[in-house]
Amino acid sequence: MKSLLLFACLTALPMLAAPQQFQLNLDSVAAKASEHVDVSLNAATLQFAAKFLDANDPDDAKVKKLIEGIEGIYVRHYKFKSAGAWTQVDLEPIRAQLRGPEWSKIVGTTSSENGADTEVWLHLAGNKSIGVAILAAEPNSVTVVNIAGTIDLESLAKLGGHFGVPKVKPADKAHEEK
Repeated sequence: MKSLLLFACLTALPMLAAPQQFQLNLDSVAAKASEHVDVSLNAATLQFAAKFLDANDPDDAKVKKLIEGIEGIYVRHYKFKSAGAWTQVDLEPIRAQLRGPEWSKIVGTTSSENGADTEVWLHLAGNKSIGVAILAAEPNSVTVVNIAGTIDLESLAKLGGHFGVPKVKPADKAHEEK
C-alpha cells in the first residue's frame, strides 16, 4: 500500500528546480536500531556513479539523464528487533525541519492496521519545488529519504533500485504480484 501511494504521488508531481537538503539528525533512532543503512550521495558522487551506467542500455540511459540534475540523494533506514523501540518523539528533529513555511506536506497516510505512517513533503521556494522529503515509519523500521536537486518527478520512479532508492512498482504491477 505504501509503495503504491508513494509511486502515485511521485509520478504526479511537477518539476523540481534547485537543490534543498535538510539535516538527517536521527541519532536517537540510530542508537536504538539493530540495523542501519546510510546512503549519502552528493552531486559529484552521483556523476561518478553515472559513469558506470551503460549508455547503450535504455534503462541505464534514462537513469543517467535523470540524475544529471540531482544534487544529492540521502537515505537513512533503521530496522529494530521489536516494535516500539522508537517513538514519535525520536522523529521530531526531522518533522521540526519540515514544518517551516518552505516545506509543504503533500501526502500523509496512517494505517491503524499495521501502525505505518508515510509522509511526503516538498520544499517550496515561491512557486517552485526544490526538494523532496519522504518519512516512512513502521513499528519495526523508520526510513527517511531526501532528494535534492532538479528532477522531473514523473521520472523519479526510474531511480528505484539505483543509488539506494527503493524500487517502487506501479499500482497495477504490485497488485498483480500479490
